[in-house]
Amino acid sequence: MTTRRVIPLRWPAVAAVAVVGVVGLVAFTWPFFVTGDFARDHGNDAPWLFALLLALLAVVCLAEVTAGRLDAKTIAVLGVAAAAGGALRLLSAGTAGLEPMFFIVIVAGCVLGPGVGFVSGALAVTTGALLTGGVGPWLPFQMICAGGIGLGAGLLPVRAGGRAERWVVAAYALVTGLVYGVFMNLWFWPFLGTSAPTGMGFVPGASLADNIGHYALFYVTTSLGWDLPRGVLNAVLVLLAGPALLRVFRRGARRAAFGVPVVFAPTVEKPLQDAGGPR
Repeated sequence: MTTRRVIPLRWPAVAAVAVVGVVGLVAFTWPFFVTGDFARDHGNDAPWLFALLLALLAVVCLAEVTAGRLDAKTIAVLGVAAAAGGALRLLSAGTAGLEPMFFIVIVAGCVLGPGVGFVSGALAVTTGALLTGGVGPWLPFQMICAGGIGLGAGLLPVRAGGRAERWVVAAYALVTGLVYGVFMNLWFWPFLGTSAPTGMGFVPGASLADNIGHYALFYVTTSLGWDLPRGVLNAVLVLLAGPALLRVFRRGARRAAFGVPVVFAPTVEKPLQDAGGPR
């Protein structure tokens, strides 16, 4: 039995998130499907992707607003999750791959739902970038990946408070720590050119299988040692502090009463007293 999230994803937000997912997938993989000259000419188009992603995030938020799911209480929770994630990133700034920010993103998505998880992940990584001076062409790709991690956490098939919840969420944290690195390398790997290690670089015009083989070797050699500590750290945080933080988020969600509709009761007027009665 799974648990219904506090703020479920409605169909307008589903459509908006699906568009973001398609755009993100194309942004990471397009060099594999175009000619070499086109890839070299458009390798620095990340600012356009950043602008497009911000617009799509606004569409996701608008979809949640029109569905009645994004009110002042939800915005406050998003602000807290983004600030907490950004502050945690300030502690390490990705040193040795250690990024505890994802612990907050995963827990927020697991409790509050996939839509809030997606937006909180994207905002958390943006907040962290602003705090650490890490704003660059990699930022839109980080926003997509972090948002995807929060989205996936909100879709985990796990019962709230059950014995398996902590282990399922910890396994998810471990796996996404690796998947994050797998995707993030793709924002720059196709454009390394001759600076890539021998046999590990992107070859424009080569078959998809050959380039995937080159990238797999590149990832294992250069990135796995950074991504594994990220996944292990967040999995350990989930096992040790996850249950307490999950309870805090759920308690706050209950008090905020996200799922309770607002009902305005009619005003009942009191009858007027007789003129000769007491004043």
